[in-house]
Amino acid sequence: MKLRVPDSLGALREREFRLLFTGQAISLLGDGMVGVALAFAVLDLTGSVGDLGLVFAARTIPLVVFLLVGGVFADRLPRRAVMLSADVVRLGAQGIMAALLISGHAELWQLIATQAVYGTATAFFNPAATGLIPSVVSEGRLQQANALRALAMAAGNVAGPALAGVLVAAASPGWALAVDAASFGASTVFLALLHLPARERVPVKPFLHELGEGWNEVVSRSWVWSILVFAGVANMAGSVFFIVGAYVAKTELGGAGAWALITSAFGIGAVAGGLVVLRLRPRHPLKIACLGFGFFAVPPALLALGVPAGVVAAGALFAGLAGAVGNTLWETSLQRHIPRHALSRVSAYDWLVSLGLAPLGQVLIGPIVNAVGVDATLWGAVVIFVSGAVGTLSVRQVRELGDGEAPPQIQQQVVHGIGES
Repeated sequence: MKLRVPDSLGALREREFRLLFTGQAISLLGDGMVGVALAFAVLDLTGSVGDLGLVFAARTIPLVVFLLVGGVFADRLPRRAVMLSADVVRLGAQGIMAALLISGHAELWQLIATQAVYGTATAFFNPAATGLIPSVVSEGRLQQANALRALAMAAGNVAGPALAGVLVAAASPGWALAVDAASFGASTVFLALLHLPARERVPVKPFLHELGEGWNEVVSRSWVWSILVFAGVANMAGSVFFIVGAYVAKTELGGAGAWALITSAFGIGAVAGGLVVLRLRPRHPLKIACLGFGFFAVPPALLALGVPAGVVAAGALFAGLAGAVGNTLWETSLQRHIPRHALSRVSAYDWLVSLGLAPLGQVLIGPIVNAVGVDATLWGAVVIFVSGAVGTLSVRQVRELGDGEAPPQIQQQVVHGIGES
């Protein structure tokens, strides 16, 4: 029986993408549970906010450190095999931590160790996943496929914390983490069912040489490196909103309820953005993407203006929508214009730059607020978002990169760019 789905969901008509999407949707729901479950697990165990920071850092640092390694291996090896291996490792890490917590034998060092393993495996999974998408869906539905993935991620970020809260309250954090472990098991099943085209064998080169080839793919395209710089600085500025915003909500907007409203609005906006971009087909997608990223300036501006929480939440919803659209168009552009053999390495650089500067922002926020005050810090974030969007849109390739093939002047640079094959 033929699957009947609307044209906007046409990517789901294709068996391989449908299998991949189903497994990833389940896994992303599990990912959405981790923040709440892990926080309560650590606080129940030690009661220390500092210990909670150590556990989260244990996951984030290996993720950042091993991203480039993961990108090289995802271009060198079959990407499905890399993803399967990473999911099995993450299943084991989360399953061990869940068992320790449920049995009452967990210690802090064990939580730190399992999260370090989890973060390392994720560093291999993410670049491979970006590179695999063009192999499981037709070219005309590539943006739809990315929009559906973004929609699943946004839905997981909304539903995951709620489900985790129920499990933590009814049972324990360990059971919520057990569900996350099971979600990786589901992902491996759907990955194993994929029928993929034969992968062309490429000669294995020295690791640093392959890493350099990926870097050359980035720097030879101004539309890539300029948006990566914007993304890195913007994510650093995003830390201002999520840290200073919580403080403003507590002191001026009524407390935790107001902050929950605002942060939930981001997730709901991202879901809406995923629905919008299913049908959106702009002629120059990166122009729309950069405009979307610029709208992240709205929530910190509203906080600085001292408007009610509901108004800030409305701005957060709009920013979440614009960001989801922008991210989908950006990822689709990478998949359409970067050579397949280097796509995972370029994706790894994307993840590295996007994540790498965020901890720096988190460290600097305290001294900056002490030096210039809360409002000035928020306005500084606004300036970063707006100037970054304007600066990136001033790059010709960003404005002119098309929905399909690159325009002639971009094709010429790609052919003669640094390190191109």
